[in-house]
Amino acid sequence: MTDLYLVLAVILFSVGLVGFLIRRNALIIFMSIELMLNASNLVLVSMSHVHGVLDGQVAAFFVMVVAAAEVVIGLSIIVTIFRARRSTSVDNEILLKG
Repeated sequence: MTDLYLVLAVILFSVGLVGFLIRRNALIIFMSIELMLNASNLVLVSMSHVHGVLDGQVAAFFVMVVAAAEVVIGLSIIVTIFRARRSTSVDNEILLKG
């Protein structure tokens, strides 16, 4: 059963990585990063369950806390960029200077 969770985590991480590397929309890139974080949480929790310790679950909890802070800050940056440029494309990163 744990093998299925690991396969699911690899699939989720791969989809997130492809989304991060291919897409140019900041929101899609942000969601891809969150998908990769959730895949790592799935691995931590499933390995914690296999070994019978709570270390992986505690680590997954802290990853979720950091991800929540990332959501607040990241979305505020994306909204600010959208208000200034009317686009969330990351092709013109030179516009983010100054």
